[in-house]
Parts: sequence; structure tokens; C-alpha cells
Amino acid sequence: MPKSVLIISTLDTKGQETLYLKNKLSAIGLEPVLMDISGRGSDIAGIDVPAARVAEAGGGDFEEMKNSRDRTRITNIMMSGGAQIAADLLAGGKLEGVIALGGSTGSLMGSEIMRSLPFGIPKVMISSTAALPGLSTRYIGTGDIALFHSVVEISGVSDLLKNVMDRAAHALAGMVADDISSPRAEKGKAIALTMLGPCEKCASAVRMALEQHGYQVIGFSAAGIGDRAMEDMIADGFFQGVIDLAPGGVGEHHFGFMRDAGPHRLETAGKSGIPQIISTCSVNHMTPARSRYKPEFHERRKFDLDKLRTWIRLSPDELKEVAGIFAEKLNRSKGPVTVMVPLDGWSSADLPGNDTHDPAEDRLFIEVLQAKLKPEVRILEVDANMEDPEFAKAVVENALKIF
Repeated sequence: MPKSVLIISTLDTKGQETLYLKNKLSAIGLEPVLMDISGRGSDIAGIDVPAARVAEAGGGDFEEMKNSRDRTRITNIMMSGGAQIAADLLAGGKLEGVIALGGSTGSLMGSEIMRSLPFGIPKVMISSTAALPGLSTRYIGTGDIALFHSVVEISGVSDLLKNVMDRAAHALAGMVADDISSPRAEKGKAIALTMLGPCEKCASAVRMALEQHGYQVIGFSAAGIGDRAMEDMIADGFFQGVIDLAPGGVGEHHFGFMRDAGPHRLETAGKSGIPQIISTCSVNHMTPARSRYKPEFHERRKFDLDKLRTWIRLSPDELKEVAGIFAEKLNRSKGPVTVMVPLDGWSSADLPGNDTHDPAEDRLFIEVLQAKLKPEVRILEVDANMEDPEFAKAVVENALKIF
């Protein structure tokens, strides 16, 4: 039986190009469902879900919308309606993959609808603006979207654009094949693990040890996007526990720096009631963009990660401020929480001998937690650097007790 795939497009401006894609998907052996998310609609043949139906699903009056100049309101209605229809198709077993094409607005709308679908549903976004600085992050967000840069504008069915759409169509066909692994951990408990380069040795040791005990450990790069994605997936019920080695995105959000992990970092696991082990990699550092350096930052102790990124050590007052935020978030947790703090440096960036190594200042963070955390939250101090084998061993021992 052919696989049903959803095509999302603004057919008032991308009609012929989208029909080419639809025909290509049919020729490959898929069953495409074409949805028009344009604000004006289109009367071309082959539309399965017309714009008026999308607008209705989004709570809009399509006839009124066609005469409106409020572009933002129209796009919001069509994105909401498109997401609802996509959800209905998925629930009815009529959506096994999705592909969209567009320029700036079409890519924004198509990817927004894709992000409303669960992790594991194949998603391909053909975009002529995929390479523009800043836009790709907005399109993908925390979603598992394959962003396909068209290079040429999606305007007219040229041989070059045909080549792009042919490759994208075959990519989607491969993604909806029958031999794709399950998007959920089916053997053993699934544990989320945050990590960064400066605590990678610890993270790898913890992962390998827990895998030997039958756990599936899924790593997330705590660089701002990966940890946001982890929070989303915790909310969707993917994990039975969290080992948050690198929650520095909490402070980065508070101060507005590069690894900003959003306002809800360190909250979702607590709301879900699943067990957590929290540690401190990168919590005592910040990563401001060089263009946002305050004059005083040049005088701070630093650690150069590479030619693009430098960690700057937090001041004592900033460290205590972040500790207060940690305590506030962790006190709301419904499940068991253990905070594990290495006493001889929180990553390879502050190993003994490095300028940023300062256990006395790090102690300020611990003291605030001790004063503000509720008694149920356990604080465990380990006399080691985070990258020492002793610390990884302690994490594993405690994980086996609470997971």
C-alpha cells in the first residue's frame, strides 16, 4: 500500500512548482496529499486540502482573510490550521511523512507546521532561504527537520529546480521506508544525558556504564538548542530519567548569552516527576558573543574552547544569582533530585592549573543551594574534577539507585 505523505505549500505563488513535486512523489510510488496554506487560495487542479479548509481549521474566516492586509494574522491562522489538519491526518493513519517548499514566509509556515508533529515523522523542508544567517535556526527550532537548500529560487520549473525537487522527493521516500528504526527506545529505560566537549569524557563514561546495565542513554549537546530539544522530548514522555551534566543554559538564558536554553530549562523533568541527577559543567562560565562583550569581560578569567568560542568565568555575585535560579526551579520538582558537584573543577576548562580553576568561588554556588533547596533535594559533593573517572563512577552509582 502506498505511503501517504503531506505536501505543504503556498499555492498562490508556488502552484506549478508544487504540482511538479506532487507528480514526482506519485511517480516514486508515494500517495501525496497536497495542502494549500496560502492566504489567498488557488484554483489549480490537484489540491487535496484547499486554503479555505485550512483557514477554517485555524479559526479564521477565509473570505474575510482574502481582503485583509494583516499578513501576520493570516499566516498565524494558516499555520494553526495546517498544524491541526496535519495532526488529524496523522491520527487517522494518513500521514507517514511531510515535505514543504517555500521562500522566507513559506519556509517559516511549513516548518512551523512540521514542528507540531512528533519526533520521528519524516520531515523535509525545501527552502530557498535555508542558508540565510539566523533563519535556519528559526525554521528547525528543536524539530527533526531535514532542511534542503534549493540554492535557486523556487520560481518556475527549471531543470535546476527539478533536480532539487527530485532529490528531495527521493530523500522523503527513503525516510518513509519500512526498515526505519523506531523513534522511541524500545529496550530498557531511556535516560536523557546532557553533555558538552569540556565534560565529554565524563558523559561517555556514564553512558557506557549505564548501557552495560541495560539502559539506553540518549545524549544532547547542551549548546542551547540540544538542551531545549531535550526539554521538549521529556515533556513528550520519551525518557524515564535525566542526567543533566551540563545545565549551563540556565545562566546563559538569564544573562542573554549564546547558549541560551530558554526560560523553561531545568523545569520539564521536575514537572514530569521523573528522577534527575543534576551537575554543574559550564554553570560557572558564560559564552557571550564577542560583539556583546562588556569592557569588563576583557579582564575576566577565560578559557578558549576554539577559535570561535571563549568561556568567561562568572563573577561571584553572578554565580550566586544563578544558584538561586537553580534552587527555585529544582524546588518545584515532583520527583527525586540529586545535585552532584565536583569539588575540583566543573569541567576540563577549569582543571587544576587553568586560570579558571577556582574551587573557592565555586563553593559559593554550593552554599546558596544548601541554603535555598528544599530538604528533599539531595546535594552530593565529590572530591574530583568532573572529567576524573571518580566523578563518572559516582554519577553511575547514584543513577542506578534512583532510576
